Amino acid sequence: MNKQVDIQDLGFRDYGETWDYQEQLFREILDIKMKNRRENAGLETPNYLLFVEHPHVYTLGKSGDMAHMLLNEKQLEARGAAFYKINRGGDITYHGPGQIVGYPILDLDNFFTDIHKYLRFLEEVIILTLADYGISAMRSEGETGVWIDTGTPFARKICAMGVRASRWVTMHGFALNVNADLGYFDHIIPCGIRGKAVTSLNVELGRETVDMEEVRQRIRTHFLRLFEAKGTGAEKVLP
Repeated sequence: MNKQVDIQDLGFRDYGETWDYQEQLFREILDIKMKNRRENAGLETPNYLLFVEHPHVYTLGKSGDMAHMLLNEKQLEARGAAFYKINRGGDITYHGPGQIVGYPILDLDNFFTDIHKYLRFLEEVIILTLADYGISAMRSEGETGVWIDTGTPFARKICAMGVRASRWVTMHGFALNVNADLGYFDHIIPCGIRGKAVTSLNVELGRETVDMEEVRQRIRTHFLRLFEAKGTGAEKVLP
């Protein structure tokens, strides 16, 4: 089993371009697995963790409800936002500046073959990262992602998650609000969940901004420890 994870910082990059890159890596891993199966090639499959920050964009998962998108095409254009229907699980969410998006593209045969456990591990990475800042975050039963003050009238989501997996190879991932413009969430019903707020790390800490690179490094540390993996890379990947 290959426990090495190639960590890449894609910088500030268009959603569609990043999705294409994810698909490329995802397909390459699947091709290796098929070759191993057909030819008993014994080739190692690589693993990746992509960090990226996107321009304003809304994405709707394959099980999502279009009614949860509250803007029409002209209104999206006026706000400088794009829209994509994509092949992950989950409903609608927003990505934009000030948000750390992580796309683990892993062959879970290298770790464990349990999607439920995989999602819980991703949540735990974020929970531990927020704990580093004194934030007590938690899960919300039946709702994937990471929340604050679950079970109270003040429950608010700080990290959304949605993944796709085929033959135990994953793509898509998590989006942690660090210095996000929360006004963009007003134009959707986030993750299809009505009546619950969305928050950002800088808001919770009462700061104007939080150091994004520091947060990325903390996520990296917790991710590698939980998955018992070794990280390589983390250099910015130029367009």
